[in-house]
Amino acid sequence: MSIAALDREAAAALMIAAARHRGKRPLYFTSANGEVLARAHSNATIAKLFRSADQILADGQPLVFASRWLCREKLPERVATTDLFHDVARRAERERVTFYLFGASEAANNKAVAAVRKRYPALRIVGHSHGYLTGAALDRKLEEINALEPDILWLGLGVPREQVFVRDFAARLNRVGLIKTSGGLFDHLAEKAPRAPVWVQQAGFEWLWRTAMEPRRLLWRYLTTNPHALYVILRYSR
Repeated sequence: MSIAALDREAAAALMIAAARHRGKRPLYFTSANGEVLARAHSNATIAKLFRSADQILADGQPLVFASRWLCREKLPERVATTDLFHDVARRAERERVTFYLFGASEAANNKAVAAVRKRYPALRIVGHSHGYLTGAALDRKLEEINALEPDILWLGLGVPREQVFVRDFAARLNRVGLIKTSGGLFDHLAEKAPRAPVWVQQAGFEWLWRTAMEPRRLLWRYLTTNPHALYVILRYSR
């Protein structure tokens, strides 16, 4: 997959500009890290979901390091969605760009929205919802989102649920400007999942910090995907 060679400032500026887009379907921006590379390499369906994106950002410091050693064009820095959200929110306050926050549990979503409204009082959040909707409830929610016409829909369902959501439902959201997949963003905004110290992030070991915080959920995942991701990076980077 092609990774956008953008720093956070440029990525935020592009999102604000792209948010004004309206067409048959929203623009689709997503992110990749080592786990995504491993899963896409072993699963053609997941690979196709990512390759259909209008933009893929590097949400993993190892990808940045690898680009410096292996690629013709270097990635200027890691663009983690948990950081990018704040860059975009500050610009959105000034530009009157609207947000809809969809994903996570109801409690985490509500807490995240409250935290964002407190930190960015001028930000226009036109709506929000937890991500555990199916059937008729989901259909009604899609109609609601489209009627509210948010410029940016932050979609936090996790890989690959959020990519499948875009594939299946983006065409029904033609009044939305841009969908940005967000993984565990809302849990971070709700302070349910603390970030690693900055020096750990910059060293490329946030995955290890997260494993220490949630070993039962993440240890096996990283033990299996990290070696695979390293192979994919060494084999296919250019």
